[in-house]
Amino acid sequence: MSSSYVIKRWEPEVKTFWEEQGSRIANRNLWISIFALMLAFIVWMLWSVVVVNLGKAGFNFSKNQMFWLTALPALSGATLRIFYSFLVPIFGGRRWTAISTASLLIPALGMGFALRDPTTSYPTLLVLALLCGFGGGNFSSSMSNISFFFPKAKKGLATGLNAGIGNLGVSVVQFVVPMVISIAVFGVVGGEGHQFNGPDGVQKTIWLQNAGFVWVPLIVISALAAWFGMNDLAEAKASFADQAVIFKRSHNWLMCWLYLGTFGSFIGFSAGLALLTQSQFPNVNPTKYAFLGPLVGAAVRPVGGWISDKIGGACVTLWTFVGMMIAVLGVLYFLPTGSNPGSFEGFLGMFIVLFALTGLGNGSTFRMIPVIFLHERQQVAAKDAASQRQATLDGGKEAAAVLGFSGAIGAYGGFFIPKSFGTAIDMTGSPHAALYCFIVFYATCVFVTWWWYARRNAPMPC
Repeated sequence: MSSSYVIKRWEPEVKTFWEEQGSRIANRNLWISIFALMLAFIVWMLWSVVVVNLGKAGFNFSKNQMFWLTALPALSGATLRIFYSFLVPIFGGRRWTAISTASLLIPALGMGFALRDPTTSYPTLLVLALLCGFGGGNFSSSMSNISFFFPKAKKGLATGLNAGIGNLGVSVVQFVVPMVISIAVFGVVGGEGHQFNGPDGVQKTIWLQNAGFVWVPLIVISALAAWFGMNDLAEAKASFADQAVIFKRSHNWLMCWLYLGTFGSFIGFSAGLALLTQSQFPNVNPTKYAFLGPLVGAAVRPVGGWISDKIGGACVTLWTFVGMMIAVLGVLYFLPTGSNPGSFEGFLGMFIVLFALTGLGNGSTFRMIPVIFLHERQQVAAKDAASQRQATLDGGKEAAAVLGFSGAIGAYGGFFIPKSFGTAIDMTGSPHAALYCFIVFYATCVFVTWWWYARRNAPMPC
């Protein structure tokens, strides 16, 4: 690793250091990270858009098979996040961001070539869905890395911007892919399109392979920007053993539970909403609206971090979960039942509210984590300056590991929510059972937040 990229002294809590050089360096690393993370989310969520267009390209799969294709990227991405959580302090943020971003070329190119041929086997597509999990894994390392750069007072906004604008990749992919697959963007190089009959009976052409190919140039640019434009912090170095102490911290597991409720809901609804819409409102084209919810959720995430910096993350998180319970009841109210055709406008409106709440909760929970672990280490350390400085370093390393690990656990929501919809529809003919289960889960999140963090005399008010 070139020493010119390694910063040996990093003291963001020292005002003069921050104003003279820290802020400029931190913000440069943040914006490069945001671009890389957005591409990671794009690759991770590719199947949520591709799957509803498979039939037009000549692929014939059952609804259950298609739900598997939307769910598997979340499963592999969540699992990779567990490992990615600990890699930044081992390899360095600059190097790992560049490598992990470059790895997105594998699923992007793989999908491009596979989707040109409708005889591509279902197991091959399943493997490609799993490989899209590379994009999901990147979130944990990205958040871990950025958390090191900013002082406590700015961590909420910084991690909110990184994750929030990065999360916009979910909306970007659902907005851009329907456009690029409708035209021969790459000409002869991209391969031939596939003919299908539109709802009006007119024959149309789709270039589904463009869904993968279109991101390749941007991935290359992003990986190069990370390699040449980011930095490693010498003080952020830590072995896996140093970081593994978080598994003994009860607040690690509590925050994983809460983040499963916020981010798990965001990514799960993002992955499953298009197919759910298609199954419940068959006369609606879901690709016209699927991007709206993730767009709102991603846009609101920095607001959640910013508000939490002002009034405390626990308060924001508590009321977010209460609102999510009410919003799910609203979704249930507008779904079709029996002879009642339901209301797509109401259904979509309640999901947009739900997405907005997940965005607020994503920002507030990620603001809580650094505060909790910094407080915890400072409380048990001696009061002299050297001990407090070491406590700040240790708290930062633990918080970074927890940010990554909780992101890993939260990402499993991207698997369970689409599969819950699919299983409920298969067993009962409707998604109602899955939605009632979500309400019960959110109720447990309300209790955890109130008992440990939000009530008077809570063990760790934040």
